[in-house]
Amino acid sequence: MTFRAQHLLGIEHLHPVEITTVLDLADKYAEENKRGIRHKDVLAGLTQINMFFENSTRTQASFELAGMRLGADVMNMSMQASSIKKGETLIDTALTLNAMHPDLLVVRHPHSGAVDLLAQKVNGAVLNAGDGRHEHPTQALLDALTIRRAKGRLHRLSIAICGDIAHSRVARSNIMLLGKMENRIRLIAPPTLMPAGMADLGCEVFDNMEEGLRDVDVVMMLRLQKERMDGGFIPSEREYFHRYGLDAAKLAFAKPDAIVMHPGPMNRGVEIDGNIADDINRSVIQTQVEMGVAVRMAAMDLLAQNLRARRAEREITA
Repeated sequence: MTFRAQHLLGIEHLHPVEITTVLDLADKYAEENKRGIRHKDVLAGLTQINMFFENSTRTQASFELAGMRLGADVMNMSMQASSIKKGETLIDTALTLNAMHPDLLVVRHPHSGAVDLLAQKVNGAVLNAGDGRHEHPTQALLDALTIRRAKGRLHRLSIAICGDIAHSRVARSNIMLLGKMENRIRLIAPPTLMPAGMADLGCEVFDNMEEGLRDVDVVMMLRLQKERMDGGFIPSEREYFHRYGLDAAKLAFAKPDAIVMHPGPMNRGVEIDGNIADDINRSVIQTQVEMGVAVRMAAMDLLAQNLRARRAEREITA
């Protein structure tokens, strides 16, 4: 298998072969998780620190569970009570953490680029659990694995990403990953939530759900990022659902076997109708959660292998 990265900061710098390597290993872990097989030796002796400067349920829990299943010593830092709140800079926090010699550092931060800055200051492997509007690489990887398992492939599919494109790091990472894997990407959003220049990325841009969803294989809905909005981007949630919320009438324009996705947390009745979200024949939202643990296990496994290899090389040359 080929995976050369020292950190997992984003999808942008990953080669398609590296993406496939992560997904293949994650697929194996997904099957073994179902059978209750544990791999406590994979990260045995390594320390994993989770630093979440933004609130999270799914991502933090799945990273914690992934590390525990692989045998890491897992520590969750409460950033709400950290020295950051007392005025310590992010760099000073990184240097302090580095003195503790963590092997794997999982970071979510509200500012784009903060995770990359941390990666420059620590000796261990850093995994980006979401930074501002920039990227959320493990979400894109788990979405890719969910699609591949549902459709049997991850290329030459027509995939619609719908909703708050402007503020979504999930959309950004998915656009890059799905584009690298040769898929047709359609973006659907009101003009106020569609960044300029998206067509230049090879995406088809729509402001009408019926046109954008026509004959697609995958419908990926996005959460309205209200916490990142500083103005009137939508007239009202009721109007937004009427025009852009996924319901049975809009989904009928997609292929009959199209799957429905959502990264969570969902705003039912705003981005998606509850009956569609719970439809076991169309919705793979719960599968996304399940695949999240497997993908994060695979990512940490591969990064740990590279970390150990670098340390062994240093010992030889020392």
